[in-house]
Amino acid sequence: MEIGRILEALFTENQFMAAMIVDDRGRIVSISETYLNVLNLCREEVIGRPAKEITPHTRVMTVLESGKAIVGYNWRINDYNMIASTIPIIQEGKVVGAFAYSVFMDIWNAQDTIENLLTELNMYKDEVDNLYKAKYNFEDILGKNEVFKKVKNFAHQVAQHTITTVLLCGESGTGKELFAQAIHNQSSRSRFPFLRINCATIPENLLEAELFGYEEGAFTGAKKGGKPGKFELASGGTIFLDEIGEMSTTMQSKLLVALQEQEIERLGGSHPIRVNVRVIAATNRNLEDMIESGAFREDLYYRLNVVRLDIPPLRKRSGDIPLLCHHIMTRLNCRLATGIKEITSSALEMLGSYSWPGNIRELENVLERAMILADMEKTEILDARHFMFIKKRLDLNRASHEKQSLKTAVREFERDLIDKAMQDADYDRVKAAELLEIDLSTLYRKLKKWDFPA
Repeated sequence: MEIGRILEALFTENQFMAAMIVDDRGRIVSISETYLNVLNLCREEVIGRPAKEITPHTRVMTVLESGKAIVGYNWRINDYNMIASTIPIIQEGKVVGAFAYSVFMDIWNAQDTIENLLTELNMYKDEVDNLYKAKYNFEDILGKNEVFKKVKNFAHQVAQHTITTVLLCGESGTGKELFAQAIHNQSSRSRFPFLRINCATIPENLLEAELFGYEEGAFTGAKKGGKPGKFELASGGTIFLDEIGEMSTTMQSKLLVALQEQEIERLGGSHPIRVNVRVIAATNRNLEDMIESGAFREDLYYRLNVVRLDIPPLRKRSGDIPLLCHHIMTRLNCRLATGIKEITSSALEMLGSYSWPGNIRELENVLERAMILADMEKTEILDARHFMFIKKRLDLNRASHEKQSLKTAVREFERDLIDKAMQDADYDRVKAAELLEIDLSTLYRKLKKWDFPA
């Protein structure tokens, strides 16, 4: 069998394959060393004997009779698992033998390896999910203040419009990121990643690579194989650009192109990459003033400002402080392993009279400090004495107000009147101007003067 000799030369000494050749009567004429090891037999015990005596379930006789190959069946011998095939050897139209071979593959060891890999992959997947997952929902955003409730309800509705960009405006600590996460979780994008970028903390020369990624060799120190940016990693989900007002004008131009074209290009790359992400931006700065000074691009502002949410500061909803205190205290008790059960009315009154420049973030820090003091006293009740550091700040503020000039007092009174009118008019400037009995142009001028959100 000339074909048989060729097959023997090609396969019988292949250490990764168990192979044998039989003649037209099914007798073994050649066998690989690998197959002998699997059978635990020596060559003399096998050559010349019928294959059915060595391996009773062999397919060689079926193939010799039918002249048709049998390919890809499971083959198990002596605890070895393999994938086998048997093909006829045909010369001058006649079946003169068969070639049987099995790919040596211990499935049980492979299964263990696969299971270990899957376990490890799931571990990394969980880490990635936690890293790129929004934690907060609208139920976590607490407040009974009417203006605050309107903002929250509007955000709830906006969440359903998954391609619409959102601009969150508000002072530091008002909960802009909570709103961003809640909008993401309320939308159909919730099963995809939520990624946050703080534009103020990443140097300008690194921000482009962080947002858009880079190719291998794009710059000195670039990672081998390149790296995807946040826009790619957030595919299908949401990217939250915090402190957007701190972004340089150069990066603003590149961001604008990405938003308009729904495409990005990696640093050092030569082709655009389509992206499908929702962008939510946040700022505590007055972007309109920045536009006038040339620090913020007007076209980017209008691209981001499709839907704007102005989150009121805590001093404008002091009635929510008791609700927020009880919620924060419950969470802090778990984290600090304390058992503070309540807060007195005198303490709440003191907290309600404070201006809260750091807003809810500051309130949480203040409560944590007070709870630690109370726990050190072995008491379960927060009282005014635990907030004496706040009282000192209040006394300083009162002293400052008592010394202020008539001009300053009038200016602050005017600001408060305008703020109340805007709230009463549901931020409709025409109605607010009517309530104040001033013309609309005067109201616009005063809003700009007092740095009210546009």
